[in-house]
Amino acid sequence: MALLERHDTGHVAHLQLNAPERLNALSDEMLAALMAQIDALSQDRAIRAVVLSGAGKVFCAGHDLKQMQAGRQADDDGRAYFADLFARCSAVMTGLQRLPQPVIAQVHGIATAAGCQLVASCDMAVAAKGTRFGVNGVNIGLFCSTPMVALTRNIPAKHAFEMLSTGRFADAEEARQMGLVNRVVPHDQLGEVTLDLARTVADKLGAAVKIGKSAFYAQAGLAVDEAYAYAGAVMVENMLWRDTDEGISAFLEKRDPDWRQ
Repeated sequence: MALLERHDTGHVAHLQLNAPERLNALSDEMLAALMAQIDALSQDRAIRAVVLSGAGKVFCAGHDLKQMQAGRQADDDGRAYFADLFARCSAVMTGLQRLPQPVIAQVHGIATAAGCQLVASCDMAVAAKGTRFGVNGVNIGLFCSTPMVALTRNIPAKHAFEMLSTGRFADAEEARQMGLVNRVVPHDQLGEVTLDLARTVADKLGAAVKIGKSAFYAQAGLAVDEAYAYAGAVMVENMLWRDTDEGISAFLEKRDPDWRQ
């Protein structure tokens, strides 16, 4: 069995973390497998949406602590190993956002520490009722500083700091209210609802979603005036496409568009 399994349903790619005996920990091998799929998906024009899930009882429990401790001992004080580990993990998280396709986390059980970071790094998330979210490294003396980057770009600062500094878990409904997940559904509907959301996205003009996702994250770091100037230039480019012209014409003429991208 592959550590990270992939199967495609039409224009939707399903990635499943497949190390349930290790709670789908983000080991060195799992990070490498995720990065390889990110690289492959970035070039796959047939795929228009991605669903990321976890096998077994939980979505992802974060980094592999046993492997981290072994890395510390294999590299004197572990400085070089840890620097490399967190750089590789950050590359995976930012890689998800740089993918042209929207990525939807399908979450159940728990999503803790770097597992919670993984959810926050996806573009959308659907959670099963009963799922718990935490950045609880502080409970073992390790403040979740890298998960903090993604978390604070999803939820309000005071909520994020409370979770980071107390190790408190948030349940699925609280996570939805804070903005970490989009929807909370019964566990037996989790796959169906997530796939329906992915298919809705995949039915849109892929090139428009691609340019829109890139612009979404780029404008977020700009001042308002700069953001409008940037977004305006993106819309000009989008408006000039043949398929956008076709989409508008089809809407006005009350027919289905003949998109080619």
